[in-house]
Amino acid sequence: MKYAIITGASSGFGAASAKALQDLGYGLVLLARRLDRLEALQKSLTRTPVYIAALDVRNEADVQTVIGALPQEIANHVFILINNAGLAVGRGPLDTGLSEDWNHMIDTNVKGLLYMSHAVIPLLKKHPFSHLINISSIAGKDVYAGGNVYCASKHAVDALSKALRIDLLPYQIRVSNIAPGAAQTEFSLVRFKGDAQTAQSVYDGFEALVAEDIAQTVSFIVTRPAHVSIADITIMPTAQANGSLFHKQ
Repeated sequence: MKYAIITGASSGFGAASAKALQDLGYGLVLLARRLDRLEALQKSLTRTPVYIAALDVRNEADVQTVIGALPQEIANHVFILINNAGLAVGRGPLDTGLSEDWNHMIDTNVKGLLYMSHAVIPLLKKHPFSHLINISSIAGKDVYAGGNVYCASKHAVDALSKALRIDLLPYQIRVSNIAPGAAQTEFSLVRFKGDAQTAQSVYDGFEALVAEDIAQTVSFIVTRPAHVSIADITIMPTAQANGSLFHKQ
């Protein structure tokens, strides 16, 4: 059986992608900080084997330990890595920002992606036409007011996707970058540190993307013929034109 590894799998894009990939017949390795969420998700996914482990991708040693501990029947059959773990924390001018927020974003969005890719690429190299999928953001394409460090971190993901495509070309590993626009998940609740009213206001007046929209994009990418590689997809609500311009009712 082919397996897919997904980080940040306990909610949002990660959980939806897990369901979509299981529908395609993949076994799953689901990684996230919240083990209780993973356990609940595991119980709901019954069609293929599901392996779970608590993991904060910011910790390189833990990444190496978790990937190194995968059972051989999984480690020998990893065909997909989805680097989905990521977040925004805070929003505002740089000079009023908090270094702890910057570190949280850079350590998760950039370094976490590096740690996971470094650990899993040797497994992907066993299988030509396997996939490495990075979940970036419209913030990796445009810069918007108050998004400085988050936008910088996602621009780094965009650049790393391009670099990995070069690195992995000799192994015929396909590297895809997905850049979602406004999506109604826990993203804004995390960004505004639990302020539900402010988080909800982000989506007022238009129909945002939902997690399943990104999961369908993942399904499309991994079901292309072997000679087809989807390099980069930007997916936004119809009401969104770029990183900051919306048509709201």
